[in-house]
Amino acid sequence: MHGIRMRLLPAALVVWCPTVAAQGRSADLVLLHGTIVTVDAKHPSATALAISGDTVLAVGTDAEMQRYVGRATRVLDLHGAAALPGFIESHGHFLGLGESKMQLDLTKAASWDEIVRMVAAAVQTAKPGAWILGRGWHQEKWTSPPQPNVEGLPVGEDLAAVSPDNPVLLTHASGHAVFVNRKALELAGIDADTKNPPGGEIVRDSTGRAIGMLRDRAAGLVRQAYAASQAGRTPAEVRAHLERAVELAAQDALAKGITAFQDQGESFATIDVLKELAAQGRLPIRLYAMVGGAPLDTLAAQLAAHRVVGFAHDHFTVRAIGEITMDGALGTHSAWFLDPYDDLPSSSGFPVTTPDQLRRIAELAIENGYQVAAHAIGDRANRETLDVFAALAAAHPDLKTARWRIEHAQHLSPADIPRFARLGVIASMQGIHACSDGPYVVKRLGARRAAEGAYMWRALLASGVIIANGTDVPVEDEDPIANFHCSVTRRMKDGTLFYPDQKMTRAEAIASYTRDAAYAMFQEDRLGSLAPGKLADITVLDRDIITVPDDRIPGTQVLYTIVGGKIVYQAQH
Repeated sequence: MHGIRMRLLPAALVVWCPTVAAQGRSADLVLLHGTIVTVDAKHPSATALAISGDTVLAVGTDAEMQRYVGRATRVLDLHGAAALPGFIESHGHFLGLGESKMQLDLTKAASWDEIVRMVAAAVQTAKPGAWILGRGWHQEKWTSPPQPNVEGLPVGEDLAAVSPDNPVLLTHASGHAVFVNRKALELAGIDADTKNPPGGEIVRDSTGRAIGMLRDRAAGLVRQAYAASQAGRTPAEVRAHLERAVELAAQDALAKGITAFQDQGESFATIDVLKELAAQGRLPIRLYAMVGGAPLDTLAAQLAAHRVVGFAHDHFTVRAIGEITMDGALGTHSAWFLDPYDDLPSSSGFPVTTPDQLRRIAELAIENGYQVAAHAIGDRANRETLDVFAALAAAHPDLKTARWRIEHAQHLSPADIPRFARLGVIASMQGIHACSDGPYVVKRLGARRAAEGAYMWRALLASGVIIANGTDVPVEDEDPIANFHCSVTRRMKDGTLFYPDQKMTRAEAIASYTRDAAYAMFQEDRLGSLAPGKLADITVLDRDIITVPDDRIPGTQVLYTIVGGKIVYQAQH
């Protein structure tokens, strides 16, 4: 493997060119003997690159870059490894990622019984009354449905039996539902008489008893009870927990070659802390933090004061409102569709945010110079969102250049695909979802709707739409390699291909993770390609994912992550 032979050469071992040094053109860091994928149409490939300070000084051949080697220059010999613009996570939940590292990891659980055993083990070391949190379960990925079940979901008695004194809150992989135990339902005051809140659903058995599954805004009933249990923490304890989540999230991202992260919604209070950390140099990744979860009056009062661009040497920006949740998720039957689910004919899903509410938020965004990022998975949610955008564009002709976004754009009516380009709407999509969700898409929607509307990357690109790629972490692992592999193959876990006519080319997939992702956050002039004057954010991989065979893309290792010319992650060998 290339990485085993790579080494950072000390300056003493580098040939120094006095002519260059005298001209003041020496670089701080030079990469030699590699495959440089620039994503720059003027100079698409090279073997070497020079960095001065936090920007790219020059790109070219090894001989050309030797000119920039001076007494203090450090040289990274790539030995043929690939360097490309740093991956940009276009849709993730930064604090959610950090929080997930401090909870039960349910992503690999093969059955409900396994989850119950994990909770039982956690109860053994928990104090009575302490909450037990977990994330990542998905009923469609279990080897068999629990028995008995409601809509394929457990009825919760076995969970209650192992955790009688500890409230349990287990978040669905999608983030659009939770499963809780009897103790948590009791603390939240949920009983047979509790009505579904607007934009949410309490799943019940045939007798009307809540089983513990709470979809979308119904989950807020239990989250309020959890928040109340945390009210006794001191400000120092709250701050320490948040800082730990930031640290864990940044570590995970940098280890996977991610240099910038588009965070889909934080409170104003959290944004204040993140800005403080950035000012202190404690945010090693570039964070594009969106405002989320605030009521209209709070947005109106605080948007203007919190807008910031390029703060702390381009490490922190706030200029978007997101993720405005128009509907739920396919996996929880809460994505909003024009027609009913094939496997749940009584439901077409439901709106979480109404079109009128979206319009009022969007009007505040226009007044304060903010981008809008609306979550829409079902075809009706996408249509309703596009309708709101179109109505506002009629009154604001410059809206087409405002780079408004639809997050996920996962299931579309064919009639709505051309509307994205006409309105200048970015499709912020997650490649990995096609392979992860693919095994149950036809079950949910039927073959016709799946074929004509599911993850329509090729159709969107052909119509001129910008696609920004990401993973929706912690819904999925934020690994760009797995995401890239799915984007260019649509190969599911069992080896079958999910409507491969909609896959991206390798070049398109790389662009969606770099250049086009930078465009989605208004930073294409600084990020997303490797060219002189651009910020030196670089991911070094042990193989060239543009050229290796499909079956060699998985297993690709990140060797170095460079942010602003500084090596912030180095693989251990």
